[in-house]
Amino acid sequence: MKFFVDTADVDAIRELNDLGFVDGVTTNPSLIKKSGRDILEVTKEICDMVDGPVSAEVVALDYDSMVIEGRKLATIADNVVIKLPLTLDGLKACKTLSGEGHQINVTLCFSVNQAILAAKAGATFISPFVGRLDDINLDGLELIEDIRTVYDNYGFETEILAASIRSVNHISDCAKIGADVITAPPAVIKAMANHVLTDKGLAQFVKDAEDAGIKIV
Repeated sequence: MKFFVDTADVDAIRELNDLGFVDGVTTNPSLIKKSGRDILEVTKEICDMVDGPVSAEVVALDYDSMVIEGRKLATIADNVVIKLPLTLDGLKACKTLSGEGHQINVTLCFSVNQAILAAKAGATFISPFVGRLDDINLDGLELIEDIRTVYDNYGFETEILAASIRSVNHISDCAKIGADVITAPPAVIKAMANHVLTDKGLAQFVKDAEDAGIKIV
């Protein structure tokens, strides 16, 4: 399973990239706005740092404007993925832009039907939002599982990019279901290394070493 980092924080991306945990990055205008920097500038810096796909989202809502904006985003770097909303205009833009050879991430997916349409429109990635479904008492993980089943049934090549990941359990569950990619905030990815028994074992190791007169550097 591939790990994408859901942030526009360049320093956080660099830290995880140095650890070898970054297969790609997802951004959106809100994340970049928090940095106080220019969207194109930040996206270019991330693309230069990361070898994998970097999703850059359009802000337009109509087909013609989405296509114009998507083409502009695609000029930033070869690894830019144009991020489009799952609307009829967004799907039409997906069909056009994917037909031109651009990678597309169709976002804001909340149903299997939507995922089917995105795959038929040529999406490279479909982004179902796990956490947001959980927020309204629906099972976000069940959606991932259902999309996996349908895509496997019909041989769709669109990759399932599980988004709105809120916890390490979301990540492990998505891995068991067979999601192709997860995108999560840096803190959630880093938390995957944590376990109370690991901490307890290390504490015991240090104590045993000190009792034996071994200095831990």
